[in-house]
Amino acid sequence: MIARVHRWLLLVYRHLPSRLRRSVVRLVSPTFSAGAICLIERADGRVLLIRQLYRRHWGLPGGLLERREHPTDAARREIFEEVGLDVTLVSEPAVVVDAPSRRIDIVFRARPMRDADVDLVGPSSVEIVEVGWFSPTELPELQWETVQALQALARASLSPPARPLPA
Repeated sequence: MIARVHRWLLLVYRHLPSRLRRSVVRLVSPTFSAGAICLIERADGRVLLIRQLYRRHWGLPGGLLERREHPTDAARREIFEEVGLDVTLVSEPAVVVDAPSRRIDIVFRARPMRDADVDLVGPSSVEIVEVGWFSPTELPELQWETVQALQALARASLSPPARPLPA
């Protein structure tokens, strides 16, 4: 009986307009927050970390995507809002899915724009209390989400490039 009802609902769903189908999916699916964060590396290899007012440990700059915002745009926007730095994204993103907290982080590697004065980078948002450039071998205590992001970037850099699919 349940299988027949399920089949009937799928047939009805198939005939719904695509906009209504998306609404149904959003209604019955779990929701996740999506954020974009960046590992920003200077030419000397040091990385930018921030300390937020509401967090104890250091983390990567970034934040939540706005409605209909592309992750690359969100990453650049958040970096500029938090530390006043224009960056160039230099990698394909790594993705971290934290199911228990219903969070998805899209993690990019980035570099400061060529004309950026990295020594003048500082907090440009009330939520940021401290900004620092750290050697990758001498990192301070990191937020759990930052550890996950760095691990995802490391795994992605070790993966061989994908071969194109046959035509």
